[in-house]
Amino acid sequence: MNSQVVRRGFSVQQSDLMCKRGCGFYGNAVWQGLCSRCWRQENQCSRARQIEEDRALAERLQREEEAAYASSSREEERSRPESSKTHSTVPIVKRLFTSAPKTPARRDAGALKTAVSQSTSLSRDHVTQHFIDFLKTFQRPGYDIFKQCHAFVENIAHKKVSVAGEDFSDSVQDFYQNVSEYLQNNLKGSPDVMETVMDEVERYVMSRLYKQLFCPDHTDDEKKDLAIQKRIRALHWVSIAMLCAPVDEQIPKVSDSVERAITDLIDFDSKKVPKEKLACVTRCSKHIMTAVQGSMKAAASADDFLPTLVYIVLKANPPRLHSNIQYITRFCNPSRLMSGEDGYYFTNLCCAVAFIEKLDAQSLNLSHEDFELYMSGASSPSGPKAASSGHSSQNGFREPRRAEETDLIEWSDGQELSVLGLLEEPPVRTHTSNTFTIDSDNVDGDSLPPPLQPQKFPSLLDTD
Repeated sequence: MNSQVVRRGFSVQQSDLMCKRGCGFYGNAVWQGLCSRCWRQENQCSRARQIEEDRALAERLQREEEAAYASSSREEERSRPESSKTHSTVPIVKRLFTSAPKTPARRDAGALKTAVSQSTSLSRDHVTQHFIDFLKTFQRPGYDIFKQCHAFVENIAHKKVSVAGEDFSDSVQDFYQNVSEYLQNNLKGSPDVMETVMDEVERYVMSRLYKQLFCPDHTDDEKKDLAIQKRIRALHWVSIAMLCAPVDEQIPKVSDSVERAITDLIDFDSKKVPKEKLACVTRCSKHIMTAVQGSMKAAASADDFLPTLVYIVLKANPPRLHSNIQYITRFCNPSRLMSGEDGYYFTNLCCAVAFIEKLDAQSLNLSHEDFELYMSGASSPSGPKAASSGHSSQNGFREPRRAEETDLIEWSDGQELSVLGLLEEPPVRTHTSNTFTIDSDNVDGDSLPPPLQPQKFPSLLDTD
């Protein structure tokens, strides 16, 4: 019964991981249970409705302003210059709600080619050089792809107006969509080739924009990173038995898989490309599956995998966990998150983090009092409970300790008195005997034992 209570918090069906709209792709808690495509569609619809409402409000306010202006006296209207009047009646609000193009304006192909060649010749970093070498095999389509990627990166990197992180995410996702459509229309190749090109596009764009897009200042990502890190640190006492994770770390191979999983989860903070971060999550998850299978000697299920993943997250406490999840969610190629093993394992990681944030006494089958004691550090599951009040703490722990201290002090005092008594006594005189040497004439030689004399013993061969 207790095992079922504990398991209840980890029981995840395949349907729980899918998009709520039933499109067949994986959902995400960050997108309110939707996949990235459905989330963007709903977001765009919401933004379109908001823009229409704002536009209607602006037009209504403009009409009221013009009506109020028309009702004023004609003399005041004539006294005002016509140019000033025309400028004041320009609907300024309309310009505020006019959506700017999401892609940079087209420039002359020759001028853009010269600008791109100059920029790449000045700063041929490893990422750019790798991207150029990769696209050379595609000839003209490869050049067009680099031109679009370079223009997009420059547009985002030199944006002087600070915008919200979600707007950056929309811009990046729209750019991915435009490149994907261009590849489908102009690059004749297999789906694997298309996917490889999109991976390289993501690598180039996100490597160049990593510092600007990862954990930006205008978001609360850093604050949430500290909160989840503090939360995991406070849960250091949670054992693998409390989570009912079927992992036996006494087995060397299982312990090695657990350590590898922890290392991969910590390592994903050092990567800059969303795909590379996802690869770390996938490797971590595969090590977890190996550990579970090595412990159970059978295939692992989702109910076995998720609690073990929670345990790995608690043990690793990876840096900037929230920022990394947000970075992948915002700027990863959406097709990689909607399906496949990367999307499945990433969705489980989001579920594990959400579970840790809401972890309570019932989830671990503990009493509320024990849970609070463990969280505060006043007690630990493996040791005696520390009492909350000072009086009970003294009665429970201080008295035996004081008795031991008293015995130690008395023994120390006794040793000190015995040492002082020895120091006060007169020194002990020792009598040394005379030294004898072999070569000297020794007067007292009579006291020495006689020297050994050689003796002859009859041989067994001698016969009478």
